[in-house]
Amino acid sequence: MPNRSSEQKRETTETNISLRLDVDGTGVYELDSGNAMFDHLLAQLSRHGMMDLSGKATGDTDVGWHHLVEDVGLVLGRAMREAVGDGAGIVRMAHAYAPLDEALARTVVDFSGRGYAVLELRLGDSDLGGLPADLIRHFLESFAREGGFNLNVLVLSGANNHHKAE
Repeated sequence: MPNRSSEQKRETTETNISLRLDVDGTGVYELDSGNAMFDHLLAQLSRHGMMDLSGKATGDTDVGWHHLVEDVGLVLGRAMREAVGDGAGIVRMAHAYAPLDEALARTVVDFSGRGYAVLELRLGDSDLGGLPADLIRHFLESFAREGGFNLNVLVLSGANNHHKAE
């Protein structure tokens, strides 16, 4: 099986991002975006997806987190698309139900080559460490679009925004 990994960089006037993704990893991660909650959510993706992920992202966060979060989604999506390649050795479609305390989410993916996201996250801004809930949605949309996969997420229940986001 080929090495299913990718290294990506993005430098703009707003952000500077570099990351490495290995989809055949063990869930090891080393992340530094400057936002602990965002790093935590990326770590969950790595850990539970059994993908190794390392990266550093800096940007104009003095005007908010939008540019940085969006660009990390774009870069991670490009890395995912490159690492998956033609899809040999993967199951094209899959779904999972994931509980965390009182929260429950259903996630369905299709590595069709057509990036699209349908997200019903039901998130408010509290308990997210200063990361606006809408940016979690925007990250997932950017990730799916650039990754070339269909992503459908429905948070079925939950009271704590942190748990629903994870």
